[in-house]
Amino acid sequence: MHEHIRHRCVRLGELLIETGETVRVLAKMTGYSKSTVHKDLTERLFLVNEKLANEVKEILAYHKSIRHLRGGEATRKKWQSRND
Repeated sequence: MHEHIRHRCVRLGELLIETGETVRVLAKMTGYSKSTVHKDLTERLFLVNEKLANEVKEILAYHKSIRHLRGGEATRKKWQSRND
């Protein structure tokens, strides 16, 4: 793995822990694609920094557990704005 990819993985992991944002938001913040951010956080980070990867894994698991709520809220807002 190239050194710049290692640094990117660590930066993304630290940013996720600091902000607690979703993968989509991190992708917009950093300018990387959502797929790149997700792959860096779920696969590559374990090869670079296992301790950081375990912390990131917990945050991503939390996001996954509440995603149905976020989707429901987005749909509710969408229909509310159409009715106004």
